[in-house]
Amino acid sequence: MKKNGWTLLLFIVLGLITGALITKWLKRVSALSFLTDTTTVKWSPDADLVVLSYDLTIRLELSLLSILCLVLAIWLFRKL
Repeated sequence: MKKNGWTLLLFIVLGLITGALITKWLKRVSALSFLTDTTTVKWSPDADLVVLSYDLTIRLELSLLSILCLVLAIWLFRKL
């Protein structure tokens, strides 16, 4: 498999999605709350020009488990 930027982006997205799913599944286990507590990063640029206006909101909810899965995905990408 050829390594390029798109493949890395795919691995990053899949790692974050996998981490989010595992976080959601383990949310009910109180002993693992240090892994499943999330922090929200939000970015919302907007502009109101006379002819054009836009509003964009990007929200990223990260947990320790999501970051671990992200690191694992990048490690797997480098092992290709």
